[in-house]
Amino acid sequence: GDRMWHFAVSVFLVELYGNSLLLTAVYGLVVAGSVLLLGALIGDWVDKNSRLKVAQTSLIVQNSSVILCGVILMIIFLFKAQLLTLYHGWLLTLCYILVITIANIANLASTATAITIQRDWIVVVAGEDRSKLADMNATIRRIDQLTNILAPMAVGQIMTFGSPMIGCGFISGWNLMSMCVEYLLLWKVYQKTPTLARKSTKVEASELKQLNAKKESDVKPAEGVQLIIEKDVSGFEPQQEKEVCCAARIAEPFITFRDGWVAYYNQPVFLAGMGLAFLYMTVLGFDCITTGYAYTQGLSGSVLSLLMGASAVTGIMGTVAFTWLRRKCGLIRTGLISGVAQFACLILCVVSVFMPGSPMDLTVSPFADISARLFENEPLPTIASPEPEMIFATGMPNLLNGSVAPANGDPEMSPEPVPLISVSLLFAGVIAARVGLWSFDLTVTQLLQENVIESERGIINGVQNSMNYLLDLLHFIMVILAPNPEAFGLLVLISVSFVAMGHIMYFRFAQKSLGKQLFVCHTPDPKAAPDSSPPGNTSTV
Repeated sequence: GDRMWHFAVSVFLVELYGNSLLLTAVYGLVVAGSVLLLGALIGDWVDKNSRLKVAQTSLIVQNSSVILCGVILMIIFLFKAQLLTLYHGWLLTLCYILVITIANIANLASTATAITIQRDWIVVVAGEDRSKLADMNATIRRIDQLTNILAPMAVGQIMTFGSPMIGCGFISGWNLMSMCVEYLLLWKVYQKTPTLARKSTKVEASELKQLNAKKESDVKPAEGVQLIIEKDVSGFEPQQEKEVCCAARIAEPFITFRDGWVAYYNQPVFLAGMGLAFLYMTVLGFDCITTGYAYTQGLSGSVLSLLMGASAVTGIMGTVAFTWLRRKCGLIRTGLISGVAQFACLILCVVSVFMPGSPMDLTVSPFADISARLFENEPLPTIASPEPEMIFATGMPNLLNGSVAPANGDPEMSPEPVPLISVSLLFAGVIAARVGLWSFDLTVTQLLQENVIESERGIINGVQNSMNYLLDLLHFIMVILAPNPEAFGLLVLISVSFVAMGHIMYFRFAQKSLGKQLFVCHTPDPKAAPDSSPPGNTSTV
């Protein structure tokens, strides 16, 4: 249900706003900004409350928000003409704002669900067995990859042969049923795993340790620093609790935000987490940007769907490679090998920039369209639905920049076909790199699971999500600044550079953790130590 909604919400917003990407862009900006600002607070809420309460609350809020959004969208689709005439269209605008707001709440609840289930519950269920934890992580990722294929296919078929309104109704009904099933499954897992009921708690945000102030005066422990103090019930006098004023309560979220980021920075796996975040600063993925570029280069929708299926298959192969490499070489070395494999595959994307058929032209300013729209007041071009034979024309990039392609079918007037060598190499590199990408993602995920103490798992993973969204937001800003197809090659080079920087950060983390044994591949990691063990030394072999 969650995957269906993530796919369909952008399509619904485009359909509502007359095939314009404005609402979709606003929604993406709101989602990224919300997780960036609230990621630490969401994680802190996960840490402070019982596991069952967090899982049930986030599940109910997420699915209820999706159901409510679906109902509102159905009403808009049914009565859009009437809403447009009421209050000069302001009522329809209010509906758009309401949909984006509720959809954003659903995404925040989904973030909380992912943190508590995939970063906390799974660690407790696996216990001290690291191999079991790795297998469970890989299985979850395989299920995620399969739903990424099946969910868009199901919604797409319903919307194609039915209507967007029917699609809204189907997604709302599906989320209602899945919420009940998921609720029961969570309850059963909680009942069968008694250790889930035991959880270390933290102090309130106003009582967090002032890390910067005490860093110099406190004696550093020999085996890692516990960044967020566990709650000491006897350490606080009732008089201190009475002194908490309104200003302190207002400042509490900001203190939590600050201390969460400071705690993240001081984690032993900070460089590994930053390395993963840098991989989000890329156009080399199957998102709307790469899909749009593929259309300008002559790839049809059916070909793109096959390529997306192939990428999902290689993603599943990456999960298999992760479990095998971890058993043979250990967890940290698995991330290093995965990073090298991903970067090696992305070299194909770099080569594609300079091959025949690439529209890259450094003589064309990437800011030409922006300056024309903002300073010369040129209207936005209207792109008509192209004929099938025109999709493979070299004139398509010019059409996107406002020029008009010949409308007749005269072969003498039609432009030459686009050589597919460049775009073929581009997608070959993107698809092949998914093996290393998902193996690396699973490596960093397990490093965070093993090295972050129990009482900090929520807030640290919340900040990690914020970092991921920050780099993802920067990559969208990069595309907005250089939207021309002629500049896409430059975006590819920048993306590969950020991927390289991310893996360099991970290499530095691996070097600090393993030292001279980094390139010595021997027995895998032993079983994890109990929760009371030092967090910094759990994955150094």
